[in-house]
Amino acid sequence: MSIKLPKRLSSKKKIPLKDNAQAEVFNKLGLEAFWTKPLDPASMLDISIWDLENQAPLDPKDLPNAFLQRLWLLSPDARSPLCKAQHDVLTNADKLSEEMVNGFEGESQCEVNPLDLVSAVFMSANSFLQHEMAVRMVQCQFAVPLVLPNIDPEEPSHYLLWPLRGVLSQWRSHFPDINGKVQEGDLASTYMPVISCVKLGRCGVSKSQVLNNVIGGETFLHRGMDGGQLPRRLSNGLVEMGWYLPTGDLAKDIFPVPVVISNLRGDASTHEKHLSFLCQSSSAVVVFCGDLREKEKQLLASCNHMANKLILIDLSDIEKNDNRVVGFADQNLSEYLGLPEGSVIQANALTQEELSSRLSEILKDLLPDKLKLVTLETAAKLAEEQGLSVDEGAVCKKAMAKVEEVLKGLDEGSTKFRAEQLPLQGSLWSKLAKIEKEEKKHQKDSREINSQLQQEKKDILVALSSYKMTPAMKVFTDVLFTADKVERSCFLTWMKLKLTQMQIEKQNSSQDVFTKLQTEKNDDLTGNYDVLGNGANDMIEDSDSFCTDSTFEEDETEEQPLNTELQVSGQRIEIIQELQHILVKSTERTTEPQSQQKDNIESTYPVIEQQLPIMSNEKGEEMTRDKVHFQDEISDPDSDDQNCHSQSQENGTLICQGKQNDESEFTLAESGTNNSAEQPSELDPSWLGLEHFLREMGLIFELTHINPGSGNHNVLRLPSVATDLLLHGIPLELMDGDASNIPIRWLACVFAELKRRLPQDQCRTRVLTNLGVHHAKNAEVLSALFGVKFPEGRKRSTRGLYMAALCLPAYLREDMECDFLFLVDAEGLCSKSLGNKTLIHDNEMATVATGLSDVLMHNISSHANTEFETNFTVIVNALLRIKESASIPICQLLAQDEGINDTLQASQLRRVSEMLQIETRDQGTNNTDRHYAKTSSSITYVKGPWQNIALSQPVDPNYSNAMLKLKQNLFGALKKCAEKSKATELPEFFSRLCAVWDAVRADSYSIGLQNTDIALGFSLVCTELSQWEERVLENMENWLMEAKNKIFALKTKVLDATIQNDLLNELKNEAGEEVKAEVVKLRTKVDSYLMKEDPLKMNTFKPILMSNLDELQERVTEEMKQRLETVTESHCSLTQLQKFETLLETEQHSKLHALLEKSRSTNVLLKDTELEEEFESVWHKTMSSFDFRPSETDDIPARVTDILKGNLISRGLQKHVKKLEDISPNLTPTFQVYDEHFGYRSRLKHMFEENNSLQRLEAQKVANDIIEEYNQFVAAKSRLTADFSDSYITEMLENVEKTLKEKSMEIRSAFEVDLKVYLCSSVCRDFQNLHDRYAKDTELLMCLTANKSRYLALFMYQFRKTDQCQKMAQAFTSMVIKPTVLDYIYRPLGKQIVEEIRHNAQQYHSPHDFHQSLLEELLKEDCFENYLEYLLSYDNFRQKRIQKSVLAHLSESTNLNKWRQQRLGEIVGRIAAAVSQTLEGTSGVLSGTKMLLERVCLTLEKDGDVEVTRAPLDGPLFSITTEWDRFVTCLMELLAAIRLDLAQEFSQNVDSNQLLQCLPVQPQDSLFNRVRGCEQQCPLCRAPCELTELGHEVHMALLHRPRGMVPYNSSYLSRITFPESMAEENAGHNKVTHNMSMVGDSCRSLHSLHPEWSTSTENPNDQMPGAYWRYVLARFNERFAEEYEQEPTKIPEDWKTITEEEALNSLRVGFLTQH
Repeated sequence: MSIKLPKRLSSKKKIPLKDNAQAEVFNKLGLEAFWTKPLDPASMLDISIWDLENQAPLDPKDLPNAFLQRLWLLSPDARSPLCKAQHDVLTNADKLSEEMVNGFEGESQCEVNPLDLVSAVFMSANSFLQHEMAVRMVQCQFAVPLVLPNIDPEEPSHYLLWPLRGVLSQWRSHFPDINGKVQEGDLASTYMPVISCVKLGRCGVSKSQVLNNVIGGETFLHRGMDGGQLPRRLSNGLVEMGWYLPTGDLAKDIFPVPVVISNLRGDASTHEKHLSFLCQSSSAVVVFCGDLREKEKQLLASCNHMANKLILIDLSDIEKNDNRVVGFADQNLSEYLGLPEGSVIQANALTQEELSSRLSEILKDLLPDKLKLVTLETAAKLAEEQGLSVDEGAVCKKAMAKVEEVLKGLDEGSTKFRAEQLPLQGSLWSKLAKIEKEEKKHQKDSREINSQLQQEKKDILVALSSYKMTPAMKVFTDVLFTADKVERSCFLTWMKLKLTQMQIEKQNSSQDVFTKLQTEKNDDLTGNYDVLGNGANDMIEDSDSFCTDSTFEEDETEEQPLNTELQVSGQRIEIIQELQHILVKSTERTTEPQSQQKDNIESTYPVIEQQLPIMSNEKGEEMTRDKVHFQDEISDPDSDDQNCHSQSQENGTLICQGKQNDESEFTLAESGTNNSAEQPSELDPSWLGLEHFLREMGLIFELTHINPGSGNHNVLRLPSVATDLLLHGIPLELMDGDASNIPIRWLACVFAELKRRLPQDQCRTRVLTNLGVHHAKNAEVLSALFGVKFPEGRKRSTRGLYMAALCLPAYLREDMECDFLFLVDAEGLCSKSLGNKTLIHDNEMATVATGLSDVLMHNISSHANTEFETNFTVIVNALLRIKESASIPICQLLAQDEGINDTLQASQLRRVSEMLQIETRDQGTNNTDRHYAKTSSSITYVKGPWQNIALSQPVDPNYSNAMLKLKQNLFGALKKCAEKSKATELPEFFSRLCAVWDAVRADSYSIGLQNTDIALGFSLVCTELSQWEERVLENMENWLMEAKNKIFALKTKVLDATIQNDLLNELKNEAGEEVKAEVVKLRTKVDSYLMKEDPLKMNTFKPILMSNLDELQERVTEEMKQRLETVTESHCSLTQLQKFETLLETEQHSKLHALLEKSRSTNVLLKDTELEEEFESVWHKTMSSFDFRPSETDDIPARVTDILKGNLISRGLQKHVKKLEDISPNLTPTFQVYDEHFGYRSRLKHMFEENNSLQRLEAQKVANDIIEEYNQFVAAKSRLTADFSDSYITEMLENVEKTLKEKSMEIRSAFEVDLKVYLCSSVCRDFQNLHDRYAKDTELLMCLTANKSRYLALFMYQFRKTDQCQKMAQAFTSMVIKPTVLDYIYRPLGKQIVEEIRHNAQQYHSPHDFHQSLLEELLKEDCFENYLEYLLSYDNFRQKRIQKSVLAHLSESTNLNKWRQQRLGEIVGRIAAAVSQTLEGTSGVLSGTKMLLERVCLTLEKDGDVEVTRAPLDGPLFSITTEWDRFVTCLMELLAAIRLDLAQEFSQNVDSNQLLQCLPVQPQDSLFNRVRGCEQQCPLCRAPCELTELGHEVHMALLHRPRGMVPYNSSYLSRITFPESMAEENAGHNKVTHNMSMVGDSCRSLHSLHPEWSTSTENPNDQMPGAYWRYVLARFNERFAEEYEQEPTKIPEDWKTITEEEALNSLRVGFLTQH
């Protein structure tokens, strides 16, 4: 429990926040309330201690709590300002927890700079919480605030000294004389180089990142971190510092000595006061210079004047800034400022890593002896002078003065101080405890008490009666009596720190002497600043003090004067003697020759002889404390015991085993020795702590009660003070481990006072004890878990049991069934400081600690093998003793290392504790407790930071999660305690303490306090028995496998209740017999084992072993039976589930088929809501038709009655409880309202009224309405696919109460009760059937209900995928498959038709045959229009005739359908084969559709006679992923449909024209090409060329046509010339004859006009029209003239006499002649 402080250490009061940007950050983080009432350590109870999870912050207001919680867990991401977005939380709500430990899933956001977050929390915390935060931040290697800016810019910044005082660590410097020696110190008062880093001007380089690179870590936050790029609102002007500590490893250490790196945030030009302070208080100042103006130049010159050492880093941009003042390019600035060579780094062209390396090299050159050593507490005075507000105000200074007063004389030696100021803790107290133990033993054995013992006791009491409270204790108790809680807390904290620091200084005295002398040398060399120099010269005065009072001397009024008797000469002699003393001891520890060591000494301390004259001229009075300190070192008899025994270890290290004050407790080893090589330190009796003063306070009170009148200085108030301290977080010592005694009277009064202060109903307690050996860091472990402060082991001699009290929050009180958690810490266990007394005292202390505990945490730490048996036997003996008289606490194990030693010890302790938690036969606990005992102990591995020798070692990355897991295990064990036993009240707890202590003092246990054999023997038996139990369990597992096979062999028969029960009973009996046989074998082994060992020793715990065997048999038998039932029920449920899924799959398949057909036919995409509705119909139908297993027996009325009874009691209607006996499923059909339902006055009121029945009617109507509402309620619940639930009754009763409350009627409570009884009876009837249907398959129903969404998703997925496959298959079929099929069918069909036509029709053999046939057909048709078309459109006419012939042939052909059906079968078979080849290895596998379809196409094209249209595959349409086998199924269905459709189409009569349109090769075109011949026509008569030879150049027509059959142009005819012979022959003819000849001889001159046309000279008549055309012209001369709109041609009369037969013969003769 932690103190709630009303104010800070500073006396200044805080004013309310102003409305500015800084206050806005406070409000955003939700810290505005803590500005005036700051957070304190007690706040961490709610923030961190009780929180068992590391939850991600959701809002900026969660960031402060997250920061503190993670910081207490030493998490590396403690400073992260990331907030997880709300929508991500909702989205990821169902994800596993492991996804939220080390990082955030989904989107995260930052709304504040992480440096502002840290600053805001520090501003909101008081100094005590700041101290706790600083300690943990340094452990995490985070930078700690040193100068905290004020949120109000008008107010001064805060210099935080108090939080740094308790930051302790250890290191190994690289000095030759102390290389490998561990040094220790605190951050506030240790003399170290302080290097301050500031920035002037705008720089492109991150200063913090450079510093991180220099010291090697992420100490300083920078812009590259999460949120680091956001603007800073609070932290501008913040000075934070990181502490670098060397480990002694020359290869890895960056600096050889501890170094403090301070970092000023923001531009230094805007924080001149902070800059001035850093320059004057630092050993060196590093300035990152950007582009500077005149003001920055002046500041830089001022820095050079004030700083001890100045290092400049030039980051200016030379090219872009021509008006710069500082560029460093000309190398004149160092001369201007007077800087030594190498003080300026030109960083313009350097990378960030190169700059870090250069800066690191410069700093290494300056260390360790070229920089002034300073302390942060010395700088506090300078901070005040600079106007900063130091956090240690008047209250703190007053407390510090009181501490100095209490500890006055401690510098003369702790042994002497304890003897004079704490005398009650001497030998008398120990002797008195020993005598009382002997008395108890005599009483136990019924023996008379030895008179000598009685006399010794009287002598001791007489000696104690002369005790008077010492000055130190008087001042100590007076301060504790103060009403100022802040002063008291400050006093106690400061006293702990002061004691620690004084004794650390004593340990580090040799290093301190060198450090002080070296510091003074530096002061003399760099005396440019008087104030700091004077502070450095005062170091010798301050060396023995954690914090000098000179810092606050203006406020101190009670400061004690220093002893001024010593002179400077004496001081010089003392220092020389001290140095000689150190060198002599160093000589004893080394193997170097003496002469060589002397040379080393002279080279190591060259400054000593130079420094002594300087010291003689300084203030001699300031050396007084050092003289006293050194005398104490020489004269203290404890320090003179230098008989160190060196023991050779395997690793060659030397371990000093003697008591020595000026030697480190760590192994003196080579530099770079690993921590694991460090041996545990032993306790030093000379060390002193706050707990010694508190123990003395208790003994003062105890002495008063033992010997009244021994003291009266407010003694009676001491229990109240101790109670107050306990309630404010200061542990109470339960047992003095040094004297092995318990001040019973003192504790009785303290617990009585505690009970008086607490409410009577809040005194329930649980006890959690941390039991570990002295080097297991028990106090540190409890501090890390619960934030409490127990006395830390370190080297101090404190041994004992300490208790802290934590008040549980309300929600944990219910779970743990207690109000307070008492934490008990065992310190100094198994240490060797007491010699022979150690074993007895350790056993006594461990037994008491175990006897008090509800939960016992064994803290296991690595240690030497020689200590294993001792430590282990002490703990096991304690458990065995408590086993005799009380129940064993629940044990949890903490192993601080995963090494073999820790793991083996943890495993052994777990086996022992689990064995002992089994109750013996005569105590008989229930099976639940015994089963829990076997599973409660767990081992948690935590590698804590308390094992780190220095802060330079990082915290283990798994530490945070491991601590949370450990805390969860501990709290889980505490909750199990609530199930196992009732919490103890305060009086019971004290009674338990007294009982255990009486048993320990009387040594009444069967196992003696010095006995170790029984513990080791019992451990070995546990190990053997554990191995035997494992074999038993293995055998039973094998048997269970066979039993499972028998159950599974039943298959669906298992649903038969008779068969199931028979088999189950048979297997249960068989399991019991099998387990019994195995345990009998095990008993035989145990008996044999015990007979081999010492029977007397083994008989001690034989009952425990037998009880474990009984428990084993019972537990394994019960477990086997439960597992058999589970297997049987699981098999039944699985069978039922398979049946249900089969039925559901059938219904879904049917529904999917219908939906797919609908989607295919309508081509409409179904929405998800429509699919959900369809699935609901399928689900409801399946659930309705499924055969659930009927209920066996379950009493619904009993459950309903219990619920209604609780309802009536909660409403104060207990008097009607008897009516609950009327609840039955067999109720009256209606509910009737009676007069008894109305009050007496109400009945009298309406008795004489005419409408006296209205009141009853109204009540009946209300009842009927409620009953109708109930019927609707039942109908709604029955529609749900769920079993009956008790919540139905609760909901129904609430509805009744709500309805009655809304009606204003004068009715009695009997009406409500009777109505509820009626409705509950209806429930028993209405819901019994529902329950009977689902009862036995309740788990199955829950499983189905839980997986309904999965079934729905699968249904929708199947539809979508099948629909997608169907659509893709349809697209592929329509775009690729069907065109390919039709092409395969029709592409060769045109050629087949042509061949068939040519085979049947002779005219298509040649152009001549076709032309002859064509002319013959014209002659037979005797149609002018046909002749006209033939003459004018010769090609078109021929094509029409061919097409007509083709159509006629198609209409008559019988082979066409046969050809198509044959081709259809061939191509469909090929496609199916190609698709089937792609199915291999694709069942249920998602595949790329496009790739597989391309494979199908390639397979089809492989034979070469199939042409596939692959162009559609190039688009994105088919680029999907689907289950290929599902796609193939759809494709095959469509392929079969195509074949069926085409087969039906081919079997029907098809129009010839439509068929021709389907043919890629048109038959008429092919035939036309075959018979078209030459394309040329006679230019005069248009007669076609009849030559068929290819490539002929001269054309010739067979039958020229007479003039008049084609239209002629008269101008063209006038150009025709005739030969002279023709003119002479025709000269005598008359005009008529001439005209007639002109009709037929128009083509005689053809060759002369057109040479490409040939005329036959042998037979000129060949050029004349034959009888065929003469006949045609004579036949249609008039029609031709009319068509051509010219005069009819005059033709010879003999033409008119030509007959059709003659014309036909003439045609045939002409074509025959041509052939």
